[in-house]
Amino acid sequence: MNIFVVNSGSSSIKYQLFRMPTDKPVCSGLVERIGLENAVITHKILAGDKEEVVQLILDLPDHEAGLHEVEKLLTDSKIGVIQNPDEIDVVGHRVVHGGESFAATTIVTEEVKSEIKKLFPLAPLHNPSNYMGIVVAERIFTKARQVVVFDTAFHQTMPEQAFRYAIPNAYYTEQGIRAYGFHGTSHKYVTEQALEYLAKPEAKMITIHLGNGCSMAAVDAGKSVDTSMGFGPLSGLIMGTRSGDIDPSIIFHMINQLGYDPDQVNTLLNKRSGMLGLTGFSDMRDIIKAMDAGDTNAALAYDLYAYRIKKYIGAYAAVLNGLDAIVFTAGVGENDAIIRERVCQQMEFLGIRFDSEKNSIRSKGIREINKEDSPVKVLVIPTNEEQEIARQCYHLLQNPVSEEIGALAATHPSGR
Repeated sequence: MNIFVVNSGSSSIKYQLFRMPTDKPVCSGLVERIGLENAVITHKILAGDKEEVVQLILDLPDHEAGLHEVEKLLTDSKIGVIQNPDEIDVVGHRVVHGGESFAATTIVTEEVKSEIKKLFPLAPLHNPSNYMGIVVAERIFTKARQVVVFDTAFHQTMPEQAFRYAIPNAYYTEQGIRAYGFHGTSHKYVTEQALEYLAKPEAKMITIHLGNGCSMAAVDAGKSVDTSMGFGPLSGLIMGTRSGDIDPSIIFHMINQLGYDPDQVNTLLNKRSGMLGLTGFSDMRDIIKAMDAGDTNAALAYDLYAYRIKKYIGAYAAVLNGLDAIVFTAGVGENDAIIRERVCQQMEFLGIRFDSEKNSIRSKGIREINKEDSPVKVLVIPTNEEQEIARQCYHLLQNPVSEEIGALAATHPSGR
């Protein structure tokens, strides 16, 4: 089964092609700067251990133009991996917000597209781009089944005491204001990898996704029971440009005392805060260089970043009533040894015995960075959201019961 995975952003498209049930992609790529001059397509053909890279620079006015160029690369007479677009059986799409309407991977219908559009206000920076990816793929891959995987779906197992806010009930029952959580595709992928590695289906673990966006999840026997992001992807941990948790009174102070309007506050907290606001840099590699050069702001930012993660580890260990493993993943989590050490230092009371030497060694695949006698495993697991999307699409289409059901609505008291 040829499954083409599309992750459509506001000005980009990430993609991979899988021949399932084989997990390894046959090609992958990234389309950047859509709608701007000199857009870039970086296309990789993967054959065994060999990798061939093709890069194109051209004008792409919209996502449809970008995906058409990708289709040309897929079917190219010299480097193509298929002969025509009709060979694609399934196009799998990442959609950030599924609200309470979608608790599972879902085959696209007109009704499903309509529901996704209704959720635009809950994820205005993401869902419209994700939706556009579906519409464009329908035009190009006309024979394929279109399937959506929702980032919020993994967290639909959270109990009501974890996802509700202490505001009047009508805001939940009528407006759907609650914690949804994000990065669910990544959290689900590393959870399954960890459960297999630990050979303990009932394991209690905390998964820590650290990229430009950051989130954590408390996972009990493979089910998400709490997560750090909430109604939107702003809350929780300190991120590249996002503030994470902040006292709401600060927002009112900015508006009432400093004269900001809501859009300015939104921009400040989402795009000018986090590590960027603290250091002037959003990329951890730049912050490390600044810290090594004696920048006290960079050093403080690292302490703040690690401290926030530690607070959530403590809270989630309490929620889980125990802990078997901590999992670091995503760009920063997989590659930044300093952050992992800062987080895991002085955590022996929780059963975390950290091994600095193991932590400093780079390797592929799952690895332990704890001492042999550590009651709690500390794991580094590379995430692969595209592979997880392909797996979920394949499982859905191999399961006729799921296919008949399609969108599985969450069964919460609101009835939403």
